[in-house]
Amino acid sequence: MNGYITVQEAAEKWGVTSRQVQILCKTNRIPGATRLSRIWIIPENAEKPTNEKRKVEFDNE
Repeated sequence: MNGYITVQEAAEKWGVTSRQVQILCKTNRIPGATRLSRIWIIPENAEKPTNEKRKVEFDNE
């Protein structure tokens, strides 16, 4: 399908496992990701979501 990539392609592109990409799709963290039957398709211009839980802000003032 033009304009979309597979979970495996996204995992390679973002440097994560395919399972992690599946979890991101399932939790609606990737805008435009759609499930077709048993596979996820992801827009090829989708950006890797940031992990907000791991972001720590320090106030050094």
